[in-house]
Amino acid sequence: MAAASPNIVFINTDQQRFDTINALGAEYMETPNLDRLVNEGVSFTNSHVTAPSCAPSRASLFTGYYPHTTGIYRNGDRWTHSWVEDLADHGYYTLNVGKMHTAPYDAKMGYDERYVVENKDRYLAPLPADEPRLPGEKFYLDEWDRALLARGLLKQQREFYRQWDDYDERLGAFEWELPKDAHPDVFVGEFVTDWLDRQPKLDRPLFVEVGFPGPHPPYDPLMEYAEPYLERELPLPEVSHEDLDGQPAPLKALREHNTEVDHDSVVHEIDADEEQRHRQRAYYYANITMIDEQIGNILGALESNGYDDTIVVFASDHGEALGNHGHIQKWTMYDEVVRVPTVVWSPDRFESNQVDELISLFDLGPTILDLAGAPIDDTMEAESLLPALEGDESWSGRDRIFAEHARDGILRETALMTMIRNDDWKFVHFVDHDEGQLFDLNEDPDERMNRWNDPEVREIRDSFHDQLLEWRLNSGLRTAEWAAQFR
Repeated sequence: MAAASPNIVFINTDQQRFDTINALGAEYMETPNLDRLVNEGVSFTNSHVTAPSCAPSRASLFTGYYPHTTGIYRNGDRWTHSWVEDLADHGYYTLNVGKMHTAPYDAKMGYDERYVVENKDRYLAPLPADEPRLPGEKFYLDEWDRALLARGLLKQQREFYRQWDDYDERLGAFEWELPKDAHPDVFVGEFVTDWLDRQPKLDRPLFVEVGFPGPHPPYDPLMEYAEPYLERELPLPEVSHEDLDGQPAPLKALREHNTEVDHDSVVHEIDADEEQRHRQRAYYYANITMIDEQIGNILGALESNGYDDTIVVFASDHGEALGNHGHIQKWTMYDEVVRVPTVVWSPDRFESNQVDELISLFDLGPTILDLAGAPIDDTMEAESLLPALEGDESWSGRDRIFAEHARDGILRETALMTMIRNDDWKFVHFVDHDEGQLFDLNEDPDERMNRWNDPEVREIRDSFHDQLLEWRLNSGLRTAEWAAQFR
């Protein structure tokens, strides 16, 4: 019998594309545990993020509000509140292991326990809130850093990889040379299973956020996981001149910037050869298989420790370009970046199903509150997916979804980029440019032909401009009270 307040485990990966789970059609992937969640759970196959980078997407996901409402538009923007506080107020014991990407990193966020593991390749970090240091000093050790130091291990990151003779040719793909249990994704997974094994069973429901640092670059698997992918055919993108030439100036500048600056140990080459691109994909996919193994261990620990009534939610904060459209990482509105896997698993509650209607990733917030029986703020812009989970035939999903991102140190040539997507069209607006993007998703599902300047679809473009204005005005009115309180 399902309890009124079930245990909830929310597993988040970082930068995982939709096309990386075997059971969802990616036949080249080895993901048996994610396949189990998909085959026994409810998969939302048309789930899109509200921002194409980590912190704004996660802040939106964990508040239920758009980035322009939270005020968190880019990595590093201050973020200290979430609906986890509401779960705690509702009687849940709350635990975070791994990445949340809050600012500062150690913000409480409503958790009873936090064990922070952040980016694998972390150059600078905001100071812990309660540990002031010298002016301008930006040094922070997370749980993984401390574990490596305690074992006398040198962390594999930019300074380490730059010593490799072929660093510039690697495209961010490197072999993990330290012990397996020192790998950040293994470290997070084993930390969770160890906590479940050691912690006496609580007398109240448990909420756990498991934040895996991968498959975010550097793409750094152990070779035993990479070798099967190196030996098989993998989908490698073909990038046409029409695609590259049709991109607006901010995206052309983004491509150029990423060839000049090695963010996250990735030296981007638009014209990389097939062997380089194949290795990059193989290592990225291998990182996901390593995470999949840890997910299986977590499921086993839940079962062996008596967490029988547990809902598992799986998602990723955004995708990864991985060479599609000539780009790397995120900061664009292509589907490779904004479409993510999203699964809710609770076989005793919900029948297995694949839901194809449009949803926004941040809809998981009120969904989790609904599942927990916790109150949902009336101003929340996200919408609960509980009707879809329960098979309500009147539920039809969203008619359109939105995403946005402001200028940062990487997306530098626009002050604000905004996307509107419906079933038929994708519209990408740059506030300070006459250029934009408009894709006919029925005729051009791979988003290669930009029709922004096509007079035949000018009315469609203009209608999206009107929708953008209407959305921002209505959002500001609806959320003013919340924004004034929590920004």
